[in-house]
Amino acid sequence: MAPAPHRHRRRNRRWPLLGFGFGGIAVAAAVVALAVGMSQAVGTRACAAVLPAAGAAQAGEVSGIATHYVLQALPNCSYPSPPADGLFVALSPGEYDNAAACGGYLEVHGPDGSVRVEVIDQCPGCGAGHIDLSEAAFSAIAPLNAGLVNVTYQPLVNPSLPGPISLLVKQGSSPYWLALLAMNTGNPLASVQVRSESGGGWYSLVRASYNYWVAQSGAGTGPFTVRLTDIQGHVVTVQGVALSPGVVQGTGTWMYGAGTTTGPAPEPASTPSRVPHTSRPVASATSGRVLSSRAAGEPDAGLEIPRQTSPPSATATC
Repeated sequence: MAPAPHRHRRRNRRWPLLGFGFGGIAVAAAVVALAVGMSQAVGTRACAAVLPAAGAAQAGEVSGIATHYVLQALPNCSYPSPPADGLFVALSPGEYDNAAACGGYLEVHGPDGSVRVEVIDQCPGCGAGHIDLSEAAFSAIAPLNAGLVNVTYQPLVNPSLPGPISLLVKQGSSPYWLALLAMNTGNPLASVQVRSESGGGWYSLVRASYNYWVAQSGAGTGPFTVRLTDIQGHVVTVQGVALSPGVVQGTGTWMYGAGTTTGPAPEPASTPSRVPHTSRPVASATSGRVLSSRAAGEPDAGLEIPRQTSPPSATATC
């Protein structure tokens, strides 16, 4: 029997998400109306002057907006810790794509510069083109007190790697149910396969929305050989992976460019990459990202606009 679904603890935002999309004049007008309405309703300053940039951008580049937040628990991609440099991003549900974007990188261009960020989280209240950055990442492109700024961003192909691949066997895994998490892949993964080193063929795992790759019927007692394939076609095989739930296992194997952590700037992708999903795992996650205060473990309530009239402890300013 599979263990209880993976769950995330809550984290608090520093200001309300506005949930903007991006597009034509009608959308821009709606955003202005919403911002003015919020100013009247909650007594805060309207951000009507900050709108998604109009017009076509470079191929594969998205014009949108960015806010920032503080990660207080596991991100939706389930990585046990954020990147060491603190530069990460949460994507809208469509761009998160049931974890298909996890482990990839974006280059984000803002008013004061550019920053490279790893995709580790989902922002349920964000519309298409709205990204939520870590404070460290946001401060690289704009002052934190700006709160919300226009940006362009694009996915990166073969970004420099922070280190060799690490693997984590999920708590609750057994010979009869197995879930694996891969870290430091650079590009998002397209497939994960396992094979028992005692014999047998390859078994293809299915990615869960919380980014673990799951074998619903297990793969035996291990140790395993694991084969990883990313969306750019890089394939690596790692041997000797133990059935040791909760233990991060270093592999010494690089997804590509072995031993190279610096070098020329990564090449932007021509179009955002997507991995098709043909099936959903039985074990699923409950999003731990919240837009308003609630008890840990409750379902997300969706976007809520605070009713307070006094300034919150941290709020967006324009």
